[in-house]
Amino acid sequence: MKDHRYVDELSIEELEEALRVRRREARLKRLEEKQGQSGRLADPLRPAPTSATAPQRAPVETPAARARGRQYSAVIETDEKCKAQRAIQWGWVWDRFLLLLELLALIGVIAVAGQMFLTLQEINAESRAAQAMPTPTPTPVISAALLPGGHTPPDAQGQSEPAPIPTHLQGLVAEVTPLPVPTASPEQAQRIVIPAIGVDAPVVEGDDWETLKQGAGHRIGTANPGERGNCVISAHNDIYGEIFRALPELKVGDEIFVHTETQSYRYVVEQSRIIEPTEVSVMAPTSTPVLTLISCYPYGIDTHRIVVIGALDS
Repeated sequence: MKDHRYVDELSIEELEEALRVRRREARLKRLEEKQGQSGRLADPLRPAPTSATAPQRAPVETPAARARGRQYSAVIETDEKCKAQRAIQWGWVWDRFLLLLELLALIGVIAVAGQMFLTLQEINAESRAAQAMPTPTPTPVISAALLPGGHTPPDAQGQSEPAPIPTHLQGLVAEVTPLPVPTASPEQAQRIVIPAIGVDAPVVEGDDWETLKQGAGHRIGTANPGERGNCVISAHNDIYGEIFRALPELKVGDEIFVHTETQSYRYVVEQSRIIEPTEVSVMAPTSTPVLTLISCYPYGIDTHRIVVIGALDS
């Protein structure tokens, strides 16, 4: 009767016996092929008889040993066949499937990010092209509860920022009447140049969402360049040309030139501040000629405002 146990179920002694029998059978088979079926086969492991020693009879393998060797051989052969016919390794397949999904997800994220980047670049390119030929068509201003320069378009209520108007300012905002659009005059700002950060952009009247698409916006109601008072100009930092993107890099003493139709005014930076969007006091009138530049901060997040203040260099 054959032993149907697997190799890992045999003891070390049984494995050694099985291997010894298989090696002996292999040697006998090779001898039979060489010497043919006639004649008595000699044990290749037994030394040949010499003249000094009498010929000894080769050990006879008992039927029980042959049967035991065949059983062990059958066990080894059966185990090899089982290994060859082993089932598919589903764990390996599942790991490769998950890896493929991760690669596809990564490719998708990269594609979306690339598309967003290209869209932003296209918007900026269109804005720069439009700003090269400014159209001085002012529009009415929005509420003064928030500083201009926000990067979020207005909603159904006309609010340009997602943050609500502070409670202590809501009563004042309700009473605000938009100032009339001033008639175009030679004293109005036409262009702003900041050599230290490479800014050279048109200036239009107004600082609401649509107006700031055309360039930097001069807040209606504030002083014109060169006049006594606060001249407030704002622009976007991460969209529509990114005019004031490098505004945080300005240092005390840097020059800012504001051009009108007839004259150019030179301002010198005196301070730079990071404030909340509701701190509208920076747009208040002043007793001396001052230029106030406003934009969102930090880049791409825009939760605050950066304000750069310069004094007129007479």
